Amino acid sequence: MKRARPYDRDTALDAAVELFWTKGYHATSLKDLEVALNMKPGSIYAAFSSKQALYLAALERYFETSRTAFASGLQNQMSPLKALSDYLLQLARSRSEDPKGRACMLIKTLIDTGSTDATISGKANAYLEDIQADFAAAFDRAKQIGELPQELDSRRLARRYQSNINALRIELHRGMPQDEILALAEDMVDDLERLRPKPAQPRISTPV
Repeated sequence: MKRARPYDRDTALDAAVELFWTKGYHATSLKDLEVALNMKPGSIYAAFSSKQALYLAALERYFETSRTAFASGLQNQMSPLKALSDYLLQLARSRSEDPKGRACMLIKTLIDTGSTDATISGKANAYLEDIQADFAAAFDRAKQIGELPQELDSRRLARRYQSNINALRIELHRGMPQDEILALAEDMVDDLERLRPKPAQPRISTPV
């Protein structure tokens, strides 16, 4: 009896992310998965048990990859605010045909499965909350080192920052010209910079 060809889980998941990110959960057929993963249906089910389980594994991989990229940017910058700005600009410089320039897979998942698969949409929403918490932690760090006023609400800033990222991804997905998307990101960066504490004005003494 011919033995099944061994598979590499990382390679299979990378292929699944690419396929699901492009087509969505419901529009992806078993035949699509067979071709993309270079695996027979029986092997796919043996490795991942179901299409839903495979999608959840691919979604987790996307989440962890995105989270790691953001964390790496923070670690490489002394200034959390600069790292947050750089992340926006880096995203704006990506191309719409590049996977990094597409609409967020987590957002696309919510749209695709919000009313059809509570397990998948719930997981996507939880991942978005985790990413937002990472952004809030970055704003907290900026406050700790004096880059931002203490009275600012880090969670509120994180929600706005995450919304800006989603807006950039949507415009990239729509094919907005590079100069326009970069200008949009620069406006968002300017908004961040305006949050910095204003330098104290020197007191002017009046003659007695």
